[in-house]
Amino acid sequence: MPDTTRSILLFIAAAVLEIGGAWLIWHGVREHRGLTWIGVGIVALAGYGFVATFQSDPNFGRVLAAYGGVFVVGSLLWGVLADGFRPDRYDLIGAAICLIGVGVIMYAPRAA
Repeated sequence: MPDTTRSILLFIAAAVLEIGGAWLIWHGVREHRGLTWIGVGIVALAGYGFVATFQSDPNFGRVLAAYGGVFVVGSLLWGVLADGFRPDRYDLIGAAICLIGVGVIMYAPRAA
């Protein structure tokens, strides 16, 4: 699998774990769904922390900065799919800007 494809899949997995974990905790607490939801959310958040370490780039700051853009887009998408959120054009423009930033941070050619 090409390194860029692997990297993108890792970002998606990290987003599902982090956003899903936060969503489970949110609903466990705010919607009184109980300790099981909260516990599963905590486990998912921990999983996110491990998945991020599998990126091939050795620079923590770069990987987490780029993931920030993925998190923004993933959060909006999660809201659409899980909660019926309707992003407006400014949400979409901001998300596109974030993805451009991810591309520049992670995949721009660099001198060795």
